[in-house]
Amino acid sequence: MTITPTIELRPFATLGAANHGWLDAHHHFSFADYHDPARVQWGALRVWNDDAIAPRSGFPPHPHRDMEIVTYVRQGAITHRDNLGNQGRTAAGDVQVMSAGTGITHAEYNLEDEETRLFQIWILPDARGHAPSWGTRPFPRDDRAGEFVVLASGLPGDGDALKINAQARVAGALVKAGDTLRYPLAPERHAYLVPATGRVRIGSVEAKARDGVAITGVETIEVTALEDAEVVLVDAL
Repeated sequence: MTITPTIELRPFATLGAANHGWLDAHHHFSFADYHDPARVQWGALRVWNDDAIAPRSGFPPHPHRDMEIVTYVRQGAITHRDNLGNQGRTAAGDVQVMSAGTGITHAEYNLEDEETRLFQIWILPDARGHAPSWGTRPFPRDDRAGEFVVLASGLPGDGDALKINAQARVAGALVKAGDTLRYPLAPERHAYLVPATGRVRIGSVEAKARDGVAITGVETIEVTALEDAEVVLVDAL
């Protein structure tokens, strides 16, 4: 089967949005009251929310099941608590993962005195019924200078990354203006890339901070920074 190469820009201004006062959320994919039949998922990537959480506020306890949830903190920090007894704080530049599996109830609070900004990424699991779990770890930004570093993964060979139950990986990189990073992509896989900061070019597509780029059918993703940029990428079936 021939797969048509696709590099599609999804500008930030076209995303779904909901401002709840304490939460200013922008949705790359259909979520809650926002529904776009053309943006339900991208391969196994189901949700990419760009959230700003006001100081001393957050998501009260609520349940999930059968979803792999990766949180990439861009500013401030998020504090997690769940019914399994897990608790921890994830600061800017670091990542937490939660495998909802057979069911988990959790809360995510911004206990800081500043706004917290994060990407909340949901990936469909490789099977239903995994045991629920949670984990977090630091990923120093300097370690991502000039290369993609795998942050969370269910693929073989990514042993240092946080574990998820999906045939997918989440990677991050810092790239200086004028430099180009390359990421190999099997033609049948789906990549979604968002610059957290800066501007980048992928093929003929130019993406600004918080724009999304949906990519499939290419063997190599070439990301050229038009200005210093921090990029996050999901690679999924």
